[in-house]
Amino acid sequence: MLSTKFPAGAPRVLTLANQKGGVGKTTTAINLGTALAAIGESVLIVDLDPQGNASTGLGIDRRARRLSTYDVLVGEATLAETIHETVVPRLHLAPSTMDLLGVELEIASEKDRAFRLRDAIHALHDAGVENRRYTYVLVDCPPSLNLLTINAMAAANAIVVPLQCEFFALEGLSQLLKTVEQVRVSLNPGLSIHGVVLTMFDPRNNLSGQVVADVREFMGEKVYETMIPRNVRVSEAPSYGKPVLLYDLKCHGSQAYLRLASEVIQRERTLRAA
Repeated sequence: MLSTKFPAGAPRVLTLANQKGGVGKTTTAINLGTALAAIGESVLIVDLDPQGNASTGLGIDRRARRLSTYDVLVGEATLAETIHETVVPRLHLAPSTMDLLGVELEIASEKDRAFRLRDAIHALHDAGVENRRYTYVLVDCPPSLNLLTINAMAAANAIVVPLQCEFFALEGLSQLLKTVEQVRVSLNPGLSIHGVVLTMFDPRNNLSGQVVADVREFMGEKVYETMIPRNVRVSEAPSYGKPVLLYDLKCHGSQAYLRLASEVIQRERTLRAA
């Protein structure tokens, strides 16, 4: 089997995954990345979703995406060559394009097909370019358990699972956990669940409270204390090409993502000390 060792001093790679759409994966990737950058981390967001919403939400025009994560996965560009600066200091982005829809067919027969992203991140770290030194890489996955998501999991130290506070929240979570376990056994022995982040929480809705209780009972301490509220400012921000922390720092959504970033950092310290 190919080596799964992560190089010393490499960035922590957190993959945001859930095969269910509309749960806040991209919103969490953008705003968690922004919040981590705001507290001093150097962050790269890798957009692996063909829809490219993370790229658009960070203000990267489609016409500017001359090279994308598609080119990285098919071996036609390095990750460093795709990276764009964003309006957020210390936050960079590797954008996606619709070409990603065809990448699975293009690399399906390659032996290293599941490790293309991992190897690209390692190469970026090994290159040692000063403004390409990251402490965190966040990978935004498509809403499916396909080869793109497998690449993201094979490249990751841990998985962050956004989960919407709605009736079907737990539906599909068991399948996601099975996939994570399969990747851990066959491709990436160090892979773990970093945490489950509850999104679109509405305290006025009794169902939201029941979902929170059910998820906490099912996943225990893996569920972050911070919950992301349903907030109109969070929904509006992407249409301006900005994270909500730049669009409206004082809104409840922004403050929640800052708390989530602090909680992620605290869990990281605990993991490193173990």
